[in-house]
Parts: sequence; C-alpha cells; structure tokens
Amino acid sequence: MVQYKRLVISEGVNRMPTPFLSSEEYDERAHQLYNEGQYDEALDVLREGLTLYPNAVELHIGVGYAYHAREEFAWARRSFEEALVLDPDHEDALAGFGETLLKFGQQAAAIKSFRRTLELGYQDDIELMLQIGRALFREGFIEESKEFFEIASQQSPDAAEAVSCIGYAEHRMGNDDGAIATLRRALQLDPDHAEARIYLGNIFYDRGDYEAALYHLDRSTPDDHWDELGIWRLIELKKMVYRLRDGDPELKPWEERLKDLGGELDDIDEMLAEIEAKAADAAQNEARGQLELFGALLNTFTVTKVEPGETTATDEPEGQSAPNSHRITLRDGYALDGTWEEILEKMRAVNGESHGNSIAEFMASEAQRGQDLTGVPIPTENAESFIKGSATAGLLRIVR
Repeated sequence: MVQYKRLVISEGVNRMPTPFLSSEEYDERAHQLYNEGQYDEALDVLREGLTLYPNAVELHIGVGYAYHAREEFAWARRSFEEALVLDPDHEDALAGFGETLLKFGQQAAAIKSFRRTLELGYQDDIELMLQIGRALFREGFIEESKEFFEIASQQSPDAAEAVSCIGYAEHRMGNDDGAIATLRRALQLDPDHAEARIYLGNIFYDRGDYEAALYHLDRSTPDDHWDELGIWRLIELKKMVYRLRDGDPELKPWEERLKDLGGELDDIDEMLAEIEAKAADAAQNEARGQLELFGALLNTFTVTKVEPGETTATDEPEGQSAPNSHRITLRDGYALDGTWEEILEKMRAVNGESHGNSIAEFMASEAQRGQDLTGVPIPTENAESFIKGSATAGLLRIVR
C-alpha cells in the first residue's frame, strides 16, 4: 500500500467499526478520510486497526502522516519510528520520517533517510521522488530538492510535473533564464499544466515583461489559483491593457476567487494592507508607468475592438468581402483588415514602428519575441506565413 500523500481511493467509506476488517481495509478507509482532509477521523480508523493489528506497518505509517498533516510532528515522528522498527526499509516510512525530521531542523538525518530510498532502488517511483523533492523545497533546501526532481524527470522525461518542479527550483536558486526555459518545456509536454503556467507568468511579471506575464496568466482560470498574487497581477494587467474598469464583468470571476481565497479582512489585516500599500507606492508607480506604456502601444493605430458575437462597421456583408481581404483579431480583441501585407503594415503601426524598422526587420523581431513568449517558432518568409505562424502560436486569431 503506497503512502497517504500519493494514493486517492475512490471507493465509498463504511465508518461503522467492525472486527472483521483486514489491516489493508483499515488502511484504505483511513486513506479515503485522509484525502478528504478528515485527519481526526482517519486517526480514529487507524487506531482501531492497530488495536487488532499492532504490527501492521502501513497503519503506523498512516498514523504518522495523519499526525504530520495536523502539525503534531512529535507524534508523527514516533509513529514513523515505530513503522521503521517493524520494517527498516519501507520507502514510505523513510520518506515520512525524513519529512518530520526536517520540521525539527535535523537536515542531515532527514537527507540520510531520503537517500536511503535511493539506495534501496526506488528511483523509479516517480511520486515518491516528487514527494521527497517537495518536502525539501518547502523547507528551503532547494538544491537538494532539485536533485530528487531531476531523478523523477530522468525516470519519466515526459512527466510535465517533474519538469516543472525543476523549473521552480531553478527560479528559487536565482536562475530565471533556466527556469523560464524549463517551465516552457513543461508546458510543451502539457499545455494544460496550470501551476507551471501561473508560475511562469509570475516570473515574467517580476522581470517587468508584462506582455509575457499577461499571455500566461490570461490562460489560467480562477479555479487554477490557490494564491492571491497571480490573480491580483492578472486583474491589474487586464485593467491596464484592456482598459477595463472596476466592476467589469470580465473581472468578476477573478474578484470572486480572491474573496474565496482571502476571506474578509479584519481591522488588523486592513491596517497591515494599508501600510504595505503605502510602502510599495514608489515601485507600483514605476511599474504602472511601464504598464500604461505597454497598453498605449495597442492604441497608437486606429483599429476596431470586436467583442464576441459582435460585428463592426468595417464588416462586409457575407459573400461581399473584398478580394484577398482578410481579418485578424489581436489578443486584446482589436481587429485588423486587409491583404496579408496590409495587415502586417497595420500590425507594425500598432507596435509604433511604422517609421522604424523595415517590414523584414519587424517580422524578424516579432517572430523572435513571439517564440520567446510562447516557445513556438514563427516563420518570416512573407506576410502570410508570418501572420499564420503567429496565429498558430496563439498570438492572434485569423477571422477570415
């Protein structure tokens, strides 16, 4: 039976005590309760099982993880020690024991316990390697965590979660360029890996690359966020770039998620928030100036913003569009019409470069920027290939 942090049991739970259950059945019932966050109830089931099966290693391990979840680390340590007396080489007991030792500041002993799993040949247990890596990461032992993340990735190169964990560690080690490349690789493996996308968006925001930050954060959903920071940043970017006002329907789901995560502020929280806001004014004003400049670039050329389902005065009646006429919409909803070459000229004007770089130079620089942003190569042979490549990368949409 694998350990509590890794197994989700989908069967129903019969919580009526009975002397006819096996130790494995007690273990499974406790797993279900644990995964529901009902740690007290899980402990009751495990203790009942131990009265009948005092030498059941899995039950002692389960008690250890339940105590650990309740942050009763001394009791957790004792339970893991009892499990290791019964089976000194049990991988889940070694991992749990190591996690608990970290809570007591016993780094060397914890890492020794973790490394014992490698000596026993459990490198191919991807979930175990990730569990150990996360435990080390949470306690600030980033280099050591990266080692276990890399072992998991080596065992399963296509595992986006393992690759993304390496990216998180690289970021915490100060290697932002490496982290960006690694997180992009994780998203190529799994474009729906929301945690990696949000983390990447926050890295770009911290670097002042607001367009890249918006690109990634805007591809998450409110329920993908378990931290308020990314939501606040996305709301700020949407307001500045899309010129949204407070109360705009597009912001409502994000604001509701903020309430879910933050709850109501008490007087002390409000006071601290006010102090933090005043202390951050200078930095925020500087960032806001950059954001406004970024947003202004989208309005330097006369274009039409098209809401979903709307048409505009420039829409030709169906079947009457001009020969070779196309329409694209940019990510902010603005529409550009014309031949591929005319649209490319308008895109250059929108970017404020109508009197700067040549068309070829503009395509080259934008293709590189787009690839840096999305990881998708964009061709630059001609206007049509460039625009279609940009659409493939998700930077714009071709309407016709």
